[in-house]
Amino acid sequence: MIEHEVLDAGLGGADDDDDFEMTEEADAQLPDHRYLDRELSWLAFNQRVLELAEDPALPVLERANFLAIFASNLDEFFMVRVAGLKRRIVTGLAVPTNVGRAPADALADISTEAQRLQLRHAEAWTSLVRPALVDAGIEIVSFDSLAEDDRSAMYDYFHAQVFPVLMPLAVDPAHPFPYISGLSLNLAIRIRNARTGRQEFARLKVPPMLPRFVPLPTVGESERYIAMEDLIAQHLDDLFPGMEVLDHHAFRLTRNEDVVIEEDESENLIQALEAELLRRRFGPPIRLEITDDMDEVTLDLLVKELDITTQEVYRLPGPLDLRGLFDLGRIDRPDLRYKPHVPTTAMAFQPGDNNERADIFAAIRKSDVMVHHPYESFATSVQAFLEQAAKDPHVLAIKQTLYRTSGDSPIVEALIDAAEAGKQVLALVEIKARFDEAANIVWARKLEKAGVHVVYGLVGLKTHCKLAHVIREENGVLRSYSHIGTGNYNPKTSRIYEDFGLFTADDQVGRDLTRLFNELSGYAIEKKFKRLLVAPLHLRKGLLRLIDRERNNALAGKDARVRIKVNSMVDEQIIDALYRASQAGVKVEVWVRGICSLKPGVEGMSENITVRSILGRYLEHSRIFSFANDGDPVTYIGSADMMHRNLDRRVEALVRVAAPAHVKELEDLFDRAMSDATSSWHLGADGEWVRHATDDEGKPLIDLQDRTMASVQRRRRARAVR
Repeated sequence: MIEHEVLDAGLGGADDDDDFEMTEEADAQLPDHRYLDRELSWLAFNQRVLELAEDPALPVLERANFLAIFASNLDEFFMVRVAGLKRRIVTGLAVPTNVGRAPADALADISTEAQRLQLRHAEAWTSLVRPALVDAGIEIVSFDSLAEDDRSAMYDYFHAQVFPVLMPLAVDPAHPFPYISGLSLNLAIRIRNARTGRQEFARLKVPPMLPRFVPLPTVGESERYIAMEDLIAQHLDDLFPGMEVLDHHAFRLTRNEDVVIEEDESENLIQALEAELLRRRFGPPIRLEITDDMDEVTLDLLVKELDITTQEVYRLPGPLDLRGLFDLGRIDRPDLRYKPHVPTTAMAFQPGDNNERADIFAAIRKSDVMVHHPYESFATSVQAFLEQAAKDPHVLAIKQTLYRTSGDSPIVEALIDAAEAGKQVLALVEIKARFDEAANIVWARKLEKAGVHVVYGLVGLKTHCKLAHVIREENGVLRSYSHIGTGNYNPKTSRIYEDFGLFTADDQVGRDLTRLFNELSGYAIEKKFKRLLVAPLHLRKGLLRLIDRERNNALAGKDARVRIKVNSMVDEQIIDALYRASQAGVKVEVWVRGICSLKPGVEGMSENITVRSILGRYLEHSRIFSFANDGDPVTYIGSADMMHRNLDRRVEALVRVAAPAHVKELEDLFDRAMSDATSSWHLGADGEWVRHATDDEGKPLIDLQDRTMASVQRRRRARAVR
């Protein structure tokens, strides 16, 4: 298994019993009810996304996009978190939540809050975003409002483009109730047989491959669209000739789609995963969304046939499945979007005087290079690094982890090119990356066919670290070039996810990565790393020691501060260590995007802890860990969130940032994020997040992401002048 000593941080050995004695003694001084419910905290995060959709100061097509993001987020929450709770209840493995709630009670809490948020979501569309779109010349119209010419055009479109792919399924003694796929949008239809007078039921799936919103002929300067389910509903008579259509209602089902694999070292992991992916399609139902006008007869039939409880039924005003608003992204109205931002090339990687492509290796040899995506380009840094490595005749080997990547990945193509050029190439493909499993299986097989050595990591662990390691021969000596990042090797998400990456030719990091890849691909058991903190065994221990050192510094009157930026803050040991540091007078600043189970501002426990959250056009995704260390800062970046799964069940890696300029860049970013002059959400001790977007005079506060964009652009212009 993975072990290490954090030598360069001066943390001593990995198994210091005194630390654990201190922890037990300190825990007795902390109150029992010191955490926030993690599931309700996640729902609070999605509420923050919804608040962006409700914000009239944002461009209206971006607001529509945030409505779609909210819907997509909530779907995944039900498919994974709610499904997990329900599974544990059904299997009898139910254990209390992180705040001591019984899982059944937690499900009831989630149901109540999710219902409230979904109603607020629907209201935001109906009363805020849709009218704002109309004002901007974009209308989602109902079929009933159409003039005769438009109806005729839609009739022709329906029969040419929609009717041939529809599959109405009857339910009667000869036709059992059909399988309802997860997240599909459906129409429940009641019809009467004109010959017998008998009422029947039919189900019609809205084909997901068709556009959700169908364009209508332009009237004046307005763009008009009609929802696909509305168009289909108005032509049901054509689908059921000889029958009388009595009523129809939309509904949508969410299933348990979390993949659970019982791994065995003798088992073929890909085959096991493929079998589990097939079972995923038939996971048990966990949520039924219906329109608020659905009659009780139809609802009773659905509840009975789907074997779902009334608590799992969500009655909502239409339209259902507002993920469909992603389709509005096709509308060519740049005036209704964020101003475009073109990522700059990091200064170290910018072309030379003759506009020649930069020599990536020469730049890294000169000094460590830190890049900040999407403000700085992924294509001219990470992608260029791997593409140059693939073509360079002096490069002997490339080793890389792949957790999520895009469908047309130039990263994968570079690895294939390298293998075909005769280089040694190792790709550690995490085929268990949730909801990307099928795509990763495809890429794994493609890589294997090209001669890449493909491995799947360690049994029982997901490999979540973001590592690339290149071995190059230079004057008869082998030199390592390394990249350690906070985000995936995905060119598409790199344009919308905020992440850091560190390039270095440091020998210590090179040796660390050589040892780590040997452990991941073979049977090596490594116990010492120099500039890395690695999970699952000792990343938590290393962070706890770093936090405790700040506590001791504060008690000794020395400079002490802890700054942590993560997606989620849940792990109880880390939270308790931060509470103890706060009690000793350490200023603790936590910048979290999503879940936060820590209670800040509680007298006697966490009055020195501040928690902020920032959401915007980019998804805040980087992880940063900074410790004052009495004036000699210790700063790490990497892949790990403060969750049990990251610290206990994943291979994660943090790298220490060594260059003072890079440490300062991270500190400056934190200064801006935590400033009261910056727009953000503030977490209170009661778990409520309050948005601070304007000052006392009503003027907008600073947008951190806009400010960072401007800062990067200024650095580029300053270099151009020189």
